[in-house]
Amino acid sequence: MQQRATGSVEYINPESLVKNPAFTQAVAVTGPVKTVYVGAQNAVDGSRNIIGKGDVVAQTEQVLKNIGACLEAAGAGPEHVISWNIYVVEGQEVAPAAAAGMRWLGDRPHPPANNVLFVSAFPNPDLLVSIDAIAVVPVEADR
Repeated sequence: MQQRATGSVEYINPESLVKNPAFTQAVAVTGPVKTVYVGAQNAVDGSRNIIGKGDVVAQTEQVLKNIGACLEAAGAGPEHVISWNIYVVEGQEVAPAAAAGMRWLGDRPHPPANNVLFVSAFPNPDLLVSIDAIAVVPVEADR
């Protein structure tokens, strides 16, 4: 007899904590899944050009494009991101960059858990934002 095993992702927002459309408080993953860890991406394209010098929104869009390429190569998409860390250089406006992130995530019922941290600088002073991500893709397996 074959049984199908599936994984699941549960987005948890306890009643005692703040509700926000930009993030989820906790995410629990159960069962057979593929986990994709995307290393910190910055606003550098495949030709090593920095995209959007001086523009945190343009850089965020390039960072998300890079994350999207990594996810796609691993068989995942933005809808599978369960957590990400967003690093922004001090003094940059977060709201416009966050809006770019929300556009990229799309209209999904459960946003990822997140951390937004200000940093003094990146090794290359032209870079303004960096994001790493974790994605979970439930899989089906025959047993």
